[in-house]
Amino acid sequence: MSRPKSVSREIAVQALYQWQMTGDDLNHIIQQFLDKPESKEAQKGYFKTLVQGVVEYLGDVDTLISQFVDRDLEKVDPVEKAILRIGTYELLHCLQVPYRVVINENINLAKRFGAEKSHAYVNSVLDKVAAKSRSVEMTGAARKRV
Repeated sequence: MSRPKSVSREIAVQALYQWQMTGDDLNHIIQQFLDKPESKEAQKGYFKTLVQGVVEYLGDVDTLISQFVDRDLEKVDPVEKAILRIGTYELLHCLQVPYRVVINENINLAKRFGAEKSHAYVNSVLDKVAAKSRSVEMTGAARKRV
């Protein structure tokens, strides 16, 4: 995916992590991250879409994730939870982004920000989320490979 969208995801993970940990005002957190030099390379509109979208649809996102994690969602590492929330939101609401790109980008986020094996966990969960939420797209992709 384009570098600006990748950077948008990177700062979205950090912003969601901060929101999860502090409960601070979301608009304040968004502005704080938009003011950082790192966000210069980001697609700012996509960053805001991700962060605001995750929070707006948090119930739906968490319900779907909860079906595929091996423990209560509250016990999932906060970084992994932020990444899973972004990936699940994208799979549900950013249909212009192919599911494989969503999964790959979020695996890369887990490699960068998560614990040693979190990328495998993120991959496993998002594969299942994609199978449930984008089954038509996944079936079509499988047929093209045959």
